[in-house]
Amino acid sequence: MKLQFPATSRNRDPILAVLREVLAPPTARVLEVASGSGEHAAFFAAAMPWLTWQPTDVEAAHLVSIDAWAAEAELGPRLLPALAFNAATDPFLPGPWDGIFCANLVHISPWAVAEGLFRGAASALAPGGPLVTYGPYTIDGKHTSDSNVAFDESLKARDPRWGVRDVAALAAISPELELTQRIAMPANNFILVFRRV
Repeated sequence: MKLQFPATSRNRDPILAVLREVLAPPTARVLEVASGSGEHAAFFAAAMPWLTWQPTDVEAAHLVSIDAWAAEAELGPRLLPALAFNAATDPFLPGPWDGIFCANLVHISPWAVAEGLFRGAASALAPGGPLVTYGPYTIDGKHTSDSNVAFDESLKARDPRWGVRDVAALAAISPELELTQRIAMPANNFILVFRRV
């Protein structure tokens, strides 16, 4: 069953504009961690035909939806079948990956997920390869908008292990990943680009 998340259709075009540059050729193999409904995977793989896109998720219903979106997109081997993957507990999917993409995960999950994502990316990315994350972040411990303050409070009310993460705290997880770009996006979000050194 195909799922649809309203935020995905709203943010996909601005994200794609950045990904076209960050994941430009010779980037070839991209791992998406936490693909959600699969809408991003199908949209980005169709828009960037030089890529082979590997979607993943931790939830069974999401895996079904991802594959349904992939079947509709008819991209063949450029959009691979979804894999079950939990960044906090599973061995990281073996690389080398030319790029890793992750949207709206680190704030809606325990901190251990961010640690697993960044440490795994440091080991599985090709040298110079980017880890690209998208979502709301604090900068030097400060929120960038009042709406993000409210969003952070709502996340912590749902699960005290969740919350908007600080850019510097993410950058400190792995010395093998260097923050090279912080790009402001609509709706008080950012794209962060970390590259394996």
